[in-house]
Amino acid sequence: MKGLILAGGKGTRLYPLTYTRAKQLIPVANKPVLFRVIEMIRDAGIDEIGIIIGDTGPEIREAVGNGDCWNVSITYIPQEAPLGLAHAVKISRDFLGDSRFVMFLGDNVIEGGISSLIEQFADSQYNSQIVLKRVPDPEHFGVAQLSESGEIIQLIEKPKEPPSNLALVGIYMFDHNVFEAVEAIKPSWRGELEITDAIQWLVTHPDYTVFPYVHEGWWIDTGKPTDMLDANSLVLEELRPYIAGTVDSSSTVDLRVIVEEGAEIINSTVRGPTIIGKNTRIVNSFIGPFTSIYHDCVVEDSELQRCIVLEHSRIIGVESQLRDSLIGRHATIKQNRRKPHGLIMNLGDHSRLWLP
Repeated sequence: MKGLILAGGKGTRLYPLTYTRAKQLIPVANKPVLFRVIEMIRDAGIDEIGIIIGDTGPEIREAVGNGDCWNVSITYIPQEAPLGLAHAVKISRDFLGDSRFVMFLGDNVIEGGISSLIEQFADSQYNSQIVLKRVPDPEHFGVAQLSESGEIIQLIEKPKEPPSNLALVGIYMFDHNVFEAVEAIKPSWRGELEITDAIQWLVTHPDYTVFPYVHEGWWIDTGKPTDMLDANSLVLEELRPYIAGTVDSSSTVDLRVIVEEGAEIINSTVRGPTIIGKNTRIVNSFIGPFTSIYHDCVVEDSELQRCIVLEHSRIIGVESQLRDSLIGRHATIKQNRRKPHGLIMNLGDHSRLWLP
């Protein structure tokens, strides 16, 4: 089998962070989401991976390279415009050939990986397998309606009145027959070739079998700031804590904290699950649970909880608790005097915020 990762798109729901960074490269628990996807596909035994890229292609190429660090081979497939997931399949035909493949949206995080799914599909006669998840807001996703016996009746892209609460997760498995389906469909009202239409074409043709797999673990589509924070919290709980940096005798670090190499914890309290990145300094501060601070940051005389802080940022003297926030690269936050209320913000790269 081969892997196909979709890493185009502008990530408008994550502005301002994605003005200056591909959304797939924003880290969850100090690792870019795209890297997690690559690792999931590799761990399922797949070492040939194609990545669909768009406007942020140069940044993704620079970050991922040729795949050597994951022991996989990476092929980049440019998509000239966001013309739909089925269009991404269509332009990948030369790379995919007649191989079975898994298509994975590059901004998704899922519990448990996909090894068992890949094994199930590889050993089956299915022409396609789709992953579904029960969600409270199915109108925002592609939705599947199943019969009482569990077979697919229809798939609908972002319906105003969803026929079920089963959302398509963004992980799809196909054999070569999907190319016939992609050629047969027409663009939707959005001007895109929808993957739901291609799968529906397979469903309605009796010669093909599409198997719906309902995922019972957690799944996050990291499209919005709140989604990133949720995914960060869930992934942090799965990590094995360790301390490779230094913690001085006046600091308290609980058993659920990762302190990466070169990081320093000085006269501070850090409560997990939390990760402190390489060469980051935490001084006279409190770091609360579900916080990820990336590499080469400084947090001094401040309080943070349930935050994601990107690399080379400085948070100085913020005595009011900074919570539920995404802080971009090279950002600086300083505070001149105490305020009694918490702060909530999504701060873009290279920002400067001075609090009165």
